[in-house]
Amino acid sequence: MSAAITLADAIAALVGEKRAVGYKYDAEQRVLARFEAFSRDEFPELDTLTEASVSAWITAARGRGVKPATLQGLAAPTRELARWLGRRNVAAYLLPRAALPRAVRYVPYIYTDAELAALFTQTDCCHYCSEVPLRHLVMPVLFRTIYACGLRCSEARLLRADDVDINTGVLQIRDAKGGKDRQVPVSETLRNRLANYHAQVAGQPSWREWFFPGAKCDQPLTLGNVYHNFRRFLWQAGISHGGPGHGPRVHDLRHTMAVNNLRSWFAQEREVGALLPVLQAYLGHSSIADTSYYLHLTAESYPDITARVQQVIGDVVPPVLVGGA
Repeated sequence: MSAAITLADAIAALVGEKRAVGYKYDAEQRVLARFEAFSRDEFPELDTLTEASVSAWITAARGRGVKPATLQGLAAPTRELARWLGRRNVAAYLLPRAALPRAVRYVPYIYTDAELAALFTQTDCCHYCSEVPLRHLVMPVLFRTIYACGLRCSEARLLRADDVDINTGVLQIRDAKGGKDRQVPVSETLRNRLANYHAQVAGQPSWREWFFPGAKCDQPLTLGNVYHNFRRFLWQAGISHGGPGHGPRVHDLRHTMAVNNLRSWFAQEREVGALLPVLQAYLGHSSIADTSYYLHLTAESYPDITARVQQVIGDVVPPVLVGGA
């Protein structure tokens, strides 16, 4: 690299380019900042990526006992930085993907109808807690909203009071995955529940900012708060949990909503292939391939409709052309 630009300058330029085309690139920026500091300490005369510097970075992470998924998250931004430098004719080491173990993909847990009923029954039995005075009001609505709208947990807990239109029954999801906004209409049943909750909590002047306030009314629920309550509800509902990293997870409510929606369309003999873009928009997926994944989950969870699922998959997933262009 020329003397006019340092590794820190290259990282700043890369991050700027990513954000200019719509990426948030916050987590990646933090990883690259750590890598730059590490490289500056261990290889003070180096202003690019070498096999030695990248290998040392990975070795240090392994020494901390990080999981394969975390290791991939630490390596991916450095690969992008190496590509950025390479496009500017700067020699930079690109870590091969095969050099790291592949993370084991989590298999989503699809709740049965009986499990969903039991889980929501337990949220309704949530007791008042003086340390978290709104918990008994928040939890029944929070988890129903996550499931019924297929929201990511962060999308639900970070809803602001103004993001929920009680009159029209539309949620405004802001700055979601990929930095995208979307609007999510809710069912009339959920709209009524949200309206009742709003009258009790979210519409009060003291709690105006966050729709689901946490222990401190001026702050949203934390992930830890949601997780600990969820684990308790699972236990009370008789749904076994395999421990951290094994699930069931809160996020599996989103997966279950997608599968149940597809199951309903199949039962109604709807044109599922034509309706997939609707589900894609509702879930906030960036590509139809992400949504098509739920067709496989539906077939695995409900094998009685496998043949119909396979027919739809044939319609939305193009065949592999052997020797074709």
